[in-house]
Amino acid sequence: MPDVIFPLDSTKAFTEQEILGHNRWHPDIPAAVRVKPGDTFRVHCREWFDGAIHNDDSAEDIRDAPLNSVHTLSGPIGVDGAKPGDLLIVDILDLGPIPQEDSGPLAGQGWGYTGIFAARNGGSFLTEQFPDAYKAVWDFTGHTATSRHVPHVSFTGITHPGLMGTAPSRELLSAWNTREAALIATDPDRVPPLALPPEPADAVLGGVASTERDRVASEAARTAPPRENGGNQDIKNLTRGSRVFYPVFVDGANLSVGDLHFSQGDGEITFCGAIEMGGFIDLHVDIIPGGMQTYGVSENAIFMPGNVEPQYSEWLAFSGTSVTLDGEQRYLDSHLAYQRACLHAIDYLTTFGYTPEQAYLLLGAAPIEGRHSGVVDIPNACSTVYLPTAIFDFPVTPGKDGPARIDPGVGAPRAAF
Repeated sequence: MPDVIFPLDSTKAFTEQEILGHNRWHPDIPAAVRVKPGDTFRVHCREWFDGAIHNDDSAEDIRDAPLNSVHTLSGPIGVDGAKPGDLLIVDILDLGPIPQEDSGPLAGQGWGYTGIFAARNGGSFLTEQFPDAYKAVWDFTGHTATSRHVPHVSFTGITHPGLMGTAPSRELLSAWNTREAALIATDPDRVPPLALPPEPADAVLGGVASTERDRVASEAARTAPPRENGGNQDIKNLTRGSRVFYPVFVDGANLSVGDLHFSQGDGEITFCGAIEMGGFIDLHVDIIPGGMQTYGVSENAIFMPGNVEPQYSEWLAFSGTSVTLDGEQRYLDSHLAYQRACLHAIDYLTTFGYTPEQAYLLLGAAPIEGRHSGVVDIPNACSTVYLPTAIFDFPVTPGKDGPARIDPGVGAPRAAF
């Protein structure tokens, strides 16, 4: 096993650990640990809400999830010799739930969860159709996930980090805050908001000096979206065997990682749409000096996906086009088309006995494939959702005898308001 350079104690909160991580992006957050090019090491990661979500049959914890506190990131990890303009090579060697802890109160101790976020607390990809908070708890058996809240399915998880990235420069941070503030200003009272501005409350800033804390907290960017540094990309294919090339914007690169997922469908469509967990990740790092200019990587990471995905051979696909539910035509709107494809898949699964919320949670957690299938045929973009048929324990494809009726079990818990 590689040396653990960022250990976490499951009995302590994120802010009480021996090495303090962070939950904001800022160039002045110093490296918590350091490694050398060529090093291999292990990092422990907390589940993104630091234990606020429980293994029970209630969704009040999803309704009240503390968004100001996310994400609980392990790092920054300084890489000796990395300079702005380099590319940082990050190999994902292994990752999984919390080691040797198969049961307990924390996600990652033999279980994880998926949540539909309420509109008033971040919303989701389908907020208009699903405005309330729901939850599904998933049990882990090896690499397999099953749920009492979404019965009759089991699937192999594609474990991956939802969030990994390098620290921004001062100039890049300023660009983020300026452009996101301009977006918020176009509709400042929107629910959910258009973007999340810097928020000093609940900011965890690692080793920032107390004299600088207020300034850094007021400037630091939230970790919710993906940006030029990588960040919260939620790419399910960044699994074991992946190699990522991150732009370097500050001395040492200052790599951070967190938001581990046991599994996820393309798009993480319920917002808390993966199977969230705490756990470990083994990494190897190296540097390509001047690699940003050499390879034309001026912004955003590039990556080589791993080759350990489950091998499903049969799929049931649903398509959607850029027409709203009330019949308004939009021009090549791939985002809308993917929403419609997801809704078509949800409607289909309800014919077997699932509730719409169970079907939605399943699409967020299972390894579905989402694709832009046509983006040139005006006025309709076409997007598709591919659902692996082998994850179901009943025949899920259309047949002359009609859909099999399943027992939906206890259902997905819904939070009251």
